[in-house]
This record gives sequence, C-alpha cells and structure tokens, in this order.
Amino acid sequence: MNTDIFAARRDTLRAALREKGLDALLVSLAANRYYLSGFELHDPQCNESAGWLVVTAKGDDCLFTDPRYIDAARRLMDADSLFVYTRDKHALVCSTLAARGVSTLGFEPKALHLFDYDKLQSAIGLTSAGDMVEELRIIKDADELRRMDASIELNHRLFEYIETRLVPGRTEEEIAWDVEKFFRENGAEELAFSTIVGVGPNAALPHAIPGKTVVRESDMVLIDTGCRLMGYNSDQTRTFWVGDTPSDRFKKTMDMVRAAQQAAIDIIRPGLRYIEAYEAAYAVFDKAGVAHQFTHGLGHGIGLETHEPPSLSKAADGVLRAGMVVTVEPGLYDPAWGGIRWEYQVLVTEDGCRVM
Repeated sequence: MNTDIFAARRDTLRAALREKGLDALLVSLAANRYYLSGFELHDPQCNESAGWLVVTAKGDDCLFTDPRYIDAARRLMDADSLFVYTRDKHALVCSTLAARGVSTLGFEPKALHLFDYDKLQSAIGLTSAGDMVEELRIIKDADELRRMDASIELNHRLFEYIETRLVPGRTEEEIAWDVEKFFRENGAEELAFSTIVGVGPNAALPHAIPGKTVVRESDMVLIDTGCRLMGYNSDQTRTFWVGDTPSDRFKKTMDMVRAAQQAAIDIIRPGLRYIEAYEAAYAVFDKAGVAHQFTHGLGHGIGLETHEPPSLSKAADGVLRAGMVVTVEPGLYDPAWGGIRWEYQVLVTEDGCRVM
C-alpha cells in the first residue's frame, strides 16, 4: 500500500493542531484512524479498539495496538512509531507521549469511551478537538472520488439486476440476500449497511428490516442499499412497482418525490447553505400538501462512513463546498399505504454538482 497519501493527510492535520495550540491528537474513531494511516478501517467490536493513532504537531506520530495487529501495522508505520500493549494501554500511551513532550492532547469526543478518558486524564491534559479529522475528510480528493465512482457504479448495476428478482412470492429476506450476494460476487468488500427492503405498507418504514413479508402482484418494493468497494461506501434507494401498471397513487407520489429531489439538485453548488437544499425539496412537498409525510432529512455525507458530515436537514448549519459528496433522498411515507424514496449520490463541483 502506498503510504504517502496518509502521511500527507497527517501533515495537513498537523497544521490544524498548531493553530489550535494542541501538541497532539488522539485518533480513536476507526474511520479517522484509517483515513490518516491506512490502519484498520473497522474496530473488531463496539467495545474493543484495534488501536489508537496519535498525530503530533512535531511529526513524531505513534500507533498503539495489540499483538494481533502488529504485522498489519508494520506495513504502514515505521518501527519507531509502533507501540504494542499487552496489558496497560493507558500507561503506555501516557508515558510515550510524555517522553515526546506532549502536554496538551486533543481527543475525539464522539469516539472516546468515558472509561478511557478517565484513565488518560489522570496523567495527561485532555482537550476536546471536536471534528478536526472529519473537517479534512469532508472534502474528497481525486483518489477518493475514483473509488466512490466505482462503488456507486456497482450500486447501479445491483439495481438493474435486483429489479429482475422482484417477482410475486419472494420475501423481503430473500431479496436482501440477493442484494448481498450480488455485491460480494462482484467485488464489494462488504455491505455499506444492512440492506433495507420494505414491501407494501412496510415501505413506509424508512429503515425497514427485511422480514417474511411476501411480494405480491401490484405491490411496491422499497430497497435502500449500498456496498463498500476499495474502502468507500455507496448508498442508493429505489422504489419499484411489481407489475405492468403502477397505480395512480404510486405514479403521483413518485412524481412528487422525483420533483423534490430535482429541485434540490438544481440548486446544489458551492456556497449553498445545507438547509437550503432541504428547503428546496420540502417546498415541493409543502405546495402539494404532503410535507407532513416527509419525515427525515434530505441527505447526508458519505465516504469511509455511510453517514458522515455534512447533513442536509432542517437543523443543519454550514455551506456546501466543492469536493463534498452528499446523498439527496427525499421520501413520502403513509403507514396505511407504503412509501416512496429515491436517492442519488451527488458530488458538489466547482460550478454546481454531478450525480454520481
């Protein structure tokens, strides 16, 4: 693996550390650790870490891990930067950083357990660093965009395939398994998230869990899925009609959803406030008198994580910049009938946007 890109990212972070007056940043979020070092995109369990990366303002970075990962770590970091713990991780981290002259250590508040915080803060000064790494990750570089284009292209192929599998008698569970098999058999490393499949009224559940519900003739089927390819995620939703003649309500609702999506895409550009994209879609639904059926945000950032900044919602604060990748996924839901959602991934360009 070419480690130059990771070193360059750490150098960019170093400048931000100096601006904040921090000696170092403890990177405990797995996606951030991978972004900065190439080491382990996932932690083994929600309560277990594959290791911590420390990026210092001076450049003497450290990767702390346990013996299971030492061979993988050696492929990415110099021997002088690697530290293996077998028992007291916190003592090793604190003593190593003290020897490097680190007295103010930034930490990621959303990714450091209180247990770890308590252990560390007794020996070293901790300061919340907010989303420093996410602020770097929010703008995708050319290599990231190449990977994301490949990932979303596989997603497009999946939907072409899966439409042929939506026939009466098949269950939501069977369709979800078809999705997973297709992705894995066509090069994906894993699912980006658990596939959502909702048939009929279940399509009104934005995060429907595939079950035993059977597809019938003249039914709607909502599928929201994505894959991870070359480390990067895709995310798309499509809503299908099973049969030759969609109902009038299905067609009318689909037209409104697609119109709301297009209204947002038409104005997405650098400098647009996040909330304005949401408001453009909402206005289409509001004019039609169905805004109460639009129950979630318009979209979210995507990359190494399926949901990452920015957020396109009514509570979002910020402006779009070239290089951001966001989803645009309006939907309308009626528990007594079903729901329709349609989702694109969109790259913000220098003068507008591109549907990926």
